Amino acid sequence: MRLVHDLDDELVVSVYRYDDHEPGFFNVSAGELVGRVKIPVWSVATEENQNLAPTWFSVERPKSVKSNDKDCGKFLLALSLHGKDRVTTTDHPLSVQSSPESNNLLQRNGKGTSSPDAHASAAPSRKTLDGKPLMKALAGRLEKLLNKKEQTSRVDNSSELCTSSDYEDSLEESPSNSSFEELIELVQSRNDNIEMPENLQSGVLLDQTYVVSPEDLNMALFAPNSELGRNLAELQGTTDFQEEPWKWKSDGMSCLSRVVSYTKAATKLVKAVKATEEQAYLKAGRNEFAVLVNVSTPDVPYGSTFKIELLYKIMPGLGLSSGEESARLVVSWAINFSQSTMMKGMIESGARQGLKESFEQFSSLLSQRFKAIRAADTLDKDQVLATLETEHQSDSELAIPYFRNFTMVSTVIILLYVLVHIFLCEPSKPQGLEFHGLELPDSFGELITCGILFSALESSHLDILTGNDHGVKAQGDGWILTAALIEGVNLASSDQTEIPDPYVVFTCNGKTRTSSVKLQTRDPQWNDILEFDAVEDPPSVLDVEVFDFEGPFDQASSLGHAEINFLKHTAAELADLWVPLEGKLAQSSQSKLHLRIFLDNNNGVETIRDYLANLEKEVGKKLNLRSPHRNSNFQKIFGLPPEEFLISDFSCSLKRKMPLQGRLFLSARIVGFYANLFGHKTRFFFLWEDIEDIQVLPPSLWTVGSPSLAIILHKGRGLDSRHGAKILDEEGRLHFYFHAFVSFNVASRTIMALWRTRTLEPDQKAQIAEEQLDDDGKPCLIEETGSYLVVKDVKMTKVYTMELPMNLKSLMKMFDGGELEQRVMSKSGCLNYITTSWEPASSDIQERRVCYKFSRRISIFGGEVTCTQQKSPLPNDGGWVVTEIMTLHDVPFSDHFRVQFRYQIEKSSFTHNSCKCDVYIGVMWLKNTKFEPRITRNVVGKFAHRSEEILQLVEREVLLTSQ
Repeated sequence: MRLVHDLDDELVVSVYRYDDHEPGFFNVSAGELVGRVKIPVWSVATEENQNLAPTWFSVERPKSVKSNDKDCGKFLLALSLHGKDRVTTTDHPLSVQSSPESNNLLQRNGKGTSSPDAHASAAPSRKTLDGKPLMKALAGRLEKLLNKKEQTSRVDNSSELCTSSDYEDSLEESPSNSSFEELIELVQSRNDNIEMPENLQSGVLLDQTYVVSPEDLNMALFAPNSELGRNLAELQGTTDFQEEPWKWKSDGMSCLSRVVSYTKAATKLVKAVKATEEQAYLKAGRNEFAVLVNVSTPDVPYGSTFKIELLYKIMPGLGLSSGEESARLVVSWAINFSQSTMMKGMIESGARQGLKESFEQFSSLLSQRFKAIRAADTLDKDQVLATLETEHQSDSELAIPYFRNFTMVSTVIILLYVLVHIFLCEPSKPQGLEFHGLELPDSFGELITCGILFSALESSHLDILTGNDHGVKAQGDGWILTAALIEGVNLASSDQTEIPDPYVVFTCNGKTRTSSVKLQTRDPQWNDILEFDAVEDPPSVLDVEVFDFEGPFDQASSLGHAEINFLKHTAAELADLWVPLEGKLAQSSQSKLHLRIFLDNNNGVETIRDYLANLEKEVGKKLNLRSPHRNSNFQKIFGLPPEEFLISDFSCSLKRKMPLQGRLFLSARIVGFYANLFGHKTRFFFLWEDIEDIQVLPPSLWTVGSPSLAIILHKGRGLDSRHGAKILDEEGRLHFYFHAFVSFNVASRTIMALWRTRTLEPDQKAQIAEEQLDDDGKPCLIEETGSYLVVKDVKMTKVYTMELPMNLKSLMKMFDGGELEQRVMSKSGCLNYITTSWEPASSDIQERRVCYKFSRRISIFGGEVTCTQQKSPLPNDGGWVVTEIMTLHDVPFSDHFRVQFRYQIEKSSFTHNSCKCDVYIGVMWLKNTKFEPRITRNVVGKFAHRSEEILQLVEREVLLTSQ
């Protein structure tokens, strides 16, 4: 403590290296000076209440000490001016207290040296803390150090010693003296560089963007005595709500934490129980906040065996067209079991349902406080890209720093000097090995000059301003990928003595796009917009690699790479994505790229229809769009983005240690498996591009006599789905085994076709399709039966022939979905008869779907029926062929067979203005059964009689209509 007479005085804090041969704590007569910190007194006086909050100051090495390392570490200092009398000086515009007191918090590394990993200096202007409790805590810590005779350091009379935890201790001793805002600021100064944690594994409860700044949203959720918390407690009937103040938790990793306790309202199944929440800040800084909440409810059944974890993440939202700030709130959850229990599945299910209901109320209440943002309110792709276009540097702007480069200037000067020399000199006669047209250096000086000029030209990078793909528009209709490269941070260099000239190469579906090259920078600003041409297949991944430009004749060295899986990110995440780079250089430098990625389908549902139509040629069967409800369930199971669409799914068994019955899902980009056994859910998926080989294995004992499919992934791929693999071979490849399909041929053919479509080149696909058509002999009729498709040739039997006194047009009205068809099928015992319109399946084939339900008069079991019908004209307009595949539901053994019909309708050769109809029936067997002959006889006989009845009804209705 010392009196201050002038505001221009300086506080000097010196650090000496401790000398073991000089005992004593305050002995400053010997020892090596490490560095000093000088702090003007007026900088403390300008703060509110003349208290300078804890601030980091860099230690300056004295000029007398020679060292290549300029970084001597940093001090965390808290300063306060106070005294009995306050004096206002007229010589200085600042009002100060009469005496200073200083305290320093020194991060130590070894003996008396400060750590080089300390945080950067804080801003000079900060909100202040009360100095007296802090001074008291520091004095107490200093006394402990003196009594214990621990490690010491030489200091000036104006400084005292304590560790970095002293400030935390002072906050724990007097939390009431520090406001919530001040504590958040301190958290920001300590963990600003910490990455935002990933979502918890059990899923996301809330993901919504609000019109509010991230700081204000954080205050509304976690500030003491928050109005939002009280309103939520009142809405949910919570009682005995108590909040402890926020304070530092010093055990283990220091963090800001508090405990909240309350009594949850009773429900129909559970009585009122007491709950305790331990809330801790994992991150606070850069407008980003992460709070981890551990919830314990020991009074609920099995409450001592588990705890619920909630992770609140607050991040800046996308820009709004109105220019207002927005904040995105993501809440995820997980359940941790401290001991095993057979009720695990039931507990998880109950917790999920309870949290879902609770956060629906929370979301509704939060939307009343802050406006929730719809997708239409955010900046769309065109607006974002237009903003980047205005920020993108033109070639002239890039040329300015380029031509200011010393290498370029010196190269131009040398080149001009040589050109002037050439014009001034007269042509010389050939000497030595020279001949007319070839001039060689005549001295070692000329040889050295040529080498310098060539080296300067080679290093000048004459082509860096051109050759990138920025601004090149995508062509075609389909899926268009747009990648906006914003900036890079902390990029490494292949040569530690040089600053890199980075550029980025993007690769997707075998196509590449290249960014511009940025000169001499580790933190480049690109604002490049790169578009990929439209493709029919929706892309799965985008490969990104950063290179250091070495010149037009040298191979570029990689500075880091990354792979972006579109299936693991939402559209909102892709629209503003920070990508950490992999690789030794990148990971050591913590290199990252800032990207904005947009995946659009500019042709709507037609792109998907075209994709399925092309896929049908590979699969050999009809593929139709699944219902929105089924697609939505598929996306929820695997957490997929909304553009992913289901193609087919099969019931099968997964071979691991024990067979696991589940369902195999196939989409345009993934193969996924899902099973739910007594509440224990197994789910995984991998990309089609991850597959190296698919093998068909013969029946064996462990597959219960059915063939199986072995799917082998590439080395190092699909590791997220490792828990579903049977083995991991010596080469690092995962092997998956699936068997017990309802129809193995259908499943294997579909899987093989989808794999070839995703992985083979177009010419290879065409060649395989031709070979497959030759092997099959002729196209097959196709049918979709809900969960799988059937493709098979059937032996048809002619069961009935009938001459009808009507023309072809009148009879074909039976298949046009009109009034005649509705009346006939209703009278024949078909309930809820529904048909789709005829759609072209090929050049001369049309197709439609039919569904209805049998009345009890037709079948004692009732049962639903789904049919696929195709019609095609006979040659020379002689008639029509209508083919139908019928699938029965809710009938015994209905999953074992399908019924196929063929109606051949042609002009009668006996009577004018009449026609003949031949009816053929066949049964396709998917599974073997000893009842096959009996069922075949019953089905053929029943439907032969039914066909006759329908044709007679058609004849009667047509005649009645004509009369």
